[in-house]
Amino acid sequence: MAIIITDECINCGACEPECPNNAIYEGGVEWAIADGTTLTGDYLLENGKKVDAAAAQEPIEDDYYYISPDKCTECQGFHEEPQCAAVCPVDCCVPDEDRVETIEQLLAKKERLHL
Repeated sequence: MAIIITDECINCGACEPECPNNAIYEGGVEWAIADGTTLTGDYLLENGKKVDAAAAQEPIEDDYYYISPDKCTECQGFHEEPQCAAVCPVDCCVPDEDRVETIEQLLAKKERLHL
């Protein structure tokens, strides 16, 4: 499952540099699959929408930091635990119960993002 940032976020930004997939963005900032990855060309998002990897996507949250679920791998293949949760001073980086993924699925996503 992807990690989400709850509205308890204090916007400290400690999580953002820790993400190996560049999946964490400041509230209100557009995101792109290509940010911090080796992707180019078309990419199929989890919702079935095909986008150019470099195309800016609408922010998922406007008021506090957020994690793009299309890029979150829970740090599988990089670290033993999600680094955002490890450094968050208010424990607002939590598993997204609406997006359950196996370790194999998360590792496959990592491979797609880092060709």
